Amino acid sequence: MRLSPLQKYILRTCYSRQPKVSRKGFTRFYDVQKKRPKKDDIVSIITKSLESLIDKELMVGFGERTTHKWYIKEVKLTAKGRRVARKLLGEQQALPFKINSKSKMKN
Repeated sequence: MRLSPLQKYILRTCYSRQPKVSRKGFTRFYDVQKKRPKKDDIVSIITKSLESLIDKELMVGFGERTTHKWYIKEVKLTAKGRRVARKLLGEQQALPFKINSKSKMKN
């Protein structure tokens, strides 16, 4: 599954925080970027990324529903989303030790 850098940032921040995360903190992603989009564009980009993650069943969105549109205010990771976020954070590397427990017990 391909994820954009913004989507990876969203998954990492949601994994390391409270169960429900407000979407206001996701604008910090653009504080580090050299080419920063306009403020209105940032809001629409984050909304599209959140909707994409919800469609991929990695998140659940909480907010308000009008007759025409959803307004997402908070998001929460699903079990599938936590697995992907854990993989993004990195897995601990297994060391190549081979311990033969049967031979040690005989001695």
